[in-house]
Amino acid sequence: MTAPRSSHRILIPIVTLACAISLLASAPLPAADPPNIVLIFVDDMGYGDLACYGNKKIKTPNLDRLAAEGQRWTSFYSSGSTCVPSRTGLMSGRHPSKVKRGQLAESRKELMAAMFKGCGYTNAILGKWHLAGYPKDFTTSPMHPLECGFDYHFGTPGSNDVPAPKGTVQNRTLFDRCDKTTFLVPLIRGREVVEYPVNQELFTQRYTAEAVKWIKDKKDQRFFLYLAHNMPHAPVFASPDFQGKSAGARYGDVIEEVDWSVGQVMAALNESGLDEQTLVVFTSDNGPWSMFGPHGGTTGPLRGEKGTSWEGGFRVPGIFRWPGRIKPGVVDALAANLDLYATFASLAKGREPKKKPGYISKDLSGVLLRSEPSPRKTWFYGAAYRSGNYKIHLTTKKRSSNPDTRKREPVGRHNQPLLFDLSKDIGERINIAADHPEIVARLVKEMAEFRSGN
Repeated sequence: MTAPRSSHRILIPIVTLACAISLLASAPLPAADPPNIVLIFVDDMGYGDLACYGNKKIKTPNLDRLAAEGQRWTSFYSSGSTCVPSRTGLMSGRHPSKVKRGQLAESRKELMAAMFKGCGYTNAILGKWHLAGYPKDFTTSPMHPLECGFDYHFGTPGSNDVPAPKGTVQNRTLFDRCDKTTFLVPLIRGREVVEYPVNQELFTQRYTAEAVKWIKDKKDQRFFLYLAHNMPHAPVFASPDFQGKSAGARYGDVIEEVDWSVGQVMAALNESGLDEQTLVVFTSDNGPWSMFGPHGGTTGPLRGEKGTSWEGGFRVPGIFRWPGRIKPGVVDALAANLDLYATFASLAKGREPKKKPGYISKDLSGVLLRSEPSPRKTWFYGAAYRSGNYKIHLTTKKRSSNPDTRKREPVGRHNQPLLFDLSKDIGERINIAADHPEIVARLVKEMAEFRSGN
């Protein structure tokens, strides 16, 4: 091949190509088909439990990769600082403080899975439900997952510490002494109890095997997979393959097995050719139960824990991955797990129950797909309220209860609300209320308006 006569002739197409690439990069992505959704929802994992959120002892390579290939949110909140409120918000898109007893059962055909069902998705829940309480017979409850839009169910009615053995209370001593079958928890497939009491050491492995099988069986259908791990709720258990392996001790073993599970799910998506057709979301239902020592995690730089209105009770890991659609990065914007309802409805082209009391779900798809600002600017914690970077507390407590007696902890009431600037003081250590009474007054007013609104 002869050499070109002039470098100028080569330069023109190169510049043109560069401009074309630049234009393509800046152009909006074409509309995508509705994705498969895999929502991995763990129980009581702390903000600081993952390596990608700063943990130095627990190894989480699969979750680190998920975060590196997607978006890692730093101000992602649970809907409540305990299990049931958080799941209420997640499944309904409604703030749990606005949902009265019995209302979920009345509107179960508008919960998240039912929304997906209306879009032609096939749906599975693997793991903990905890939206039906503990009825005498969970299998016939009107709030059973199969009555709420799910096509397949394999898991437990609620937490792994209920019911406790007769005559005992769920405290630190019992958690330290119990074994894998001490707690009388049933494992249920559909409406059939398949193991009682369940071997808790095998929770994570069994759910993972079910998830991999579900993905491969449904690869030619559009699906919603809700993988709601029982772990790492106290008391924590890992399978024999992971016991004694983590530098993070017993709790670290459990987190590293959850990380392994994420890797297995991601491999199944890849092997099924579904990687670029699937949005994977990973988060926790609330902060860690740190008061239980080796059975609880860490909030990292945050103050408080599960059951409190400090950031450690509500702020949790939030990771989103959808190759080719979500631009990788770290997002410091505000969002909550109840925002997943509107987000998923937008992506799946589903219908939102906007007339329901407390429905405040915000569509995050603009942030995920187009790097737009988050539509969420405020958050109501119950006893606290955040607007922008500022947060007030009307009452506070150190922890939810005494880990030995399980009596409720005393509540501190603040005649002058505490005020923190979370952009400068993520640990909520420096009360600046005296210096900014106008900000306190504004947040108190906003908080009252939220409480009195629908």
